[in-house]
Amino acid sequence: MNKGIVYAAGAYILWGLLPVYWKMLQGVSAGQILAHRVVWSLISVGLMLMVRRNWGWLRETLKRPRVLLTFTLSGLLLGVNWFVFIWGVNAGFIVETSLGYFINPLVSVLLGFIVLKEKLRGAQWVALSIALGGVLYLTFSYGAFPWIALTLAFTFAFYGLIRKTALLNSAEGLFLETAVLFLPALGFLILQEMRGTGAFGHASMTINLLLAGAGIVTSIPLLLFAAGARRITLTSLGLLQYIMPTLQFLIGVLIYHEGFGPSRVVGFGLIWLALILYTAESLFHRKQAQAVQAPVEIAP
Repeated sequence: MNKGIVYAAGAYILWGLLPVYWKMLQGVSAGQILAHRVVWSLISVGLMLMVRRNWGWLRETLKRPRVLLTFTLSGLLLGVNWFVFIWGVNAGFIVETSLGYFINPLVSVLLGFIVLKEKLRGAQWVALSIALGGVLYLTFSYGAFPWIALTLAFTFAFYGLIRKTALLNSAEGLFLETAVLFLPALGFLILQEMRGTGAFGHASMTINLLLAGAGIVTSIPLLLFAAGARRITLTSLGLLQYIMPTLQFLIGVLIYHEGFGPSRVVGFGLIWLALILYTAESLFHRKQAQAVQAPVEIAP
């Protein structure tokens, strides 16, 4: 089997299993979990870069204010995304968090149309319309706006849009993004400690290890994803990305027994239908493009 597929699938599987990890920290506030994730991620990625002796990029980056501003923005988006995901998981909304990552590819297509002026094909418009219908159906039938799902989808789509044109690789970019959030996160943890509400060092050994391990569970999938993305096509990567929300959805329904009544079946069904249409159309279009670009053999 292609190593790239193994690496990328491994990344998406680990991301898909993250709800189980955060659930084990349910007794800790989402703010403290986020702060520990930022602090320990910066430490773990920094150690990795130190082992690789890869720091030349930082000197050049610090001379470019526009690059620093770009990663400040992407870091803030990442922080919001992480916080909403952690809060949603521990508040019992794993199914809704999975919805966010199901519709994320469609939101990315929409942003490409609005921001990058990319043209959308007819089937893509149909897929977006069906997905919008699914979101509206969930809103009116469930009686609540699916803000968790949409916040996750839009923050991650904007994050992907920024990182698409960013100059740094994944590890270097994550180091800068967590560095942007590091001082506020560390200050928050110090404040919690001064108030006597800090969890780290005052909870069980398991909780302490899980908080410290937040950096590892952040960096390992990232490294796997980076290794996989270099070895396989964007089409394969696009298909594999559905592993993550599918696992999250199954974990929410089968392990934590979150509700999935008839209204959710219809709403999710419409969104899944939109994804199937979007994916099938993308595969068909890519095959056509490859056929056109293929060299034509001239008979002797």
